[in-house]
Amino acid sequence: MVELFSGCGGTSLGFEEAGFGIAVAVDIHKPSIETFKMNHPNSSVILGDIKKISPNLVRELLGGRRVDVLIAGVPCQGFSLNNRKRYKDDKRNFLYKEFIKYIEILDPKTAVLENVSGMISTANGSFVEEIEKEISKAGHMEVASQLLYAPDYGVPQKRRRLVFVGIKGYKFSFDKDMIKTHGPGTKNKYVTIKQAIGDLPSLKTGEEAFEYKQPPFSKYQKEMRKDAPKLTCHKAPNHPENTIKKIKETKPGDPLYNKFKQRIRLSWDDLSPTQVSGGIRPQFQFAHPEDVRGLTIRERCRIQSFPDNFVISGGFVQARVQTGNAVPPLLAEAIALGIKKDNKGVYV
Repeated sequence: MVELFSGCGGTSLGFEEAGFGIAVAVDIHKPSIETFKMNHPNSSVILGDIKKISPNLVRELLGGRRVDVLIAGVPCQGFSLNNRKRYKDDKRNFLYKEFIKYIEILDPKTAVLENVSGMISTANGSFVEEIEKEISKAGHMEVASQLLYAPDYGVPQKRRRLVFVGIKGYKFSFDKDMIKTHGPGTKNKYVTIKQAIGDLPSLKTGEEAFEYKQPPFSKYQKEMRKDAPKLTCHKAPNHPENTIKKIKETKPGDPLYNKFKQRIRLSWDDLSPTQVSGGIRPQFQFAHPEDVRGLTIRERCRIQSFPDNFVISGGFVQARVQTGNAVPPLLAEAIALGIKKDNKGVYV
């Protein structure tokens, strides 16, 4: 498998859990590539601008191996609903063209492209239709796209991602090939914030914990803790007094700031809103449901479904950028398990 615009590796981690090998990852963000390499030590990584990297370099690193799956999570700021100027001529919106180029050269069996839900409404939806046609033409494959809701696959976060899947010789069906594990029509309720992070040690602003202080009390917590020798990245951010006062005055589930309705104090019994990559100023953080502070990086990782043995490179701000930009591994794993099927039942 080859992943372009890999970020810190959420998609690759999900595909790896589904049984795929990760051969090469490409990204322009140095902390993200460092994180990727730490968590996928046997994979090759390329740091640089995809527009300046020759596909032949990727082919060389593959060493003659055939690409089963080519994945790209193109930068989404141009399509994001948080971007009030989602113009169709935003240059970032056309980075998917690099993905098309790699499909033509590497000739993968399967191509997967993911982006934010805002792509659907950009240019009256013409982007989606255009991308489907270009992937199909470049890869000689049938292409399907669908908006996926991460909580349906066990992620405790109201995150929606638009996913395109093209497979040679098979028309992928999101409804038939992917299996929802949580929510309406399943045996499991959505995973709540309490079930996701409630076992992690309580902290005051600026404090850090290195050991678990209680056993996991939910299935999700047990899954997140597996193979983690110790607790890492669980340090509370430092806050000025006015921010501490604001958090104290905010009830769980309510917005911290009137101008930013998505920036809330989380509620134990609900899902998290979509995590974002921004986070230098306090209004760009979610507050803890009980402690008077913002979230730790480990809590952000848990809400994205990164297990506790996943290590993040860089400082607090860079770690927030990486976790906010990532595809939840559990969502990626569900996609990966779906594409392993063909019309006879087995794809890879």
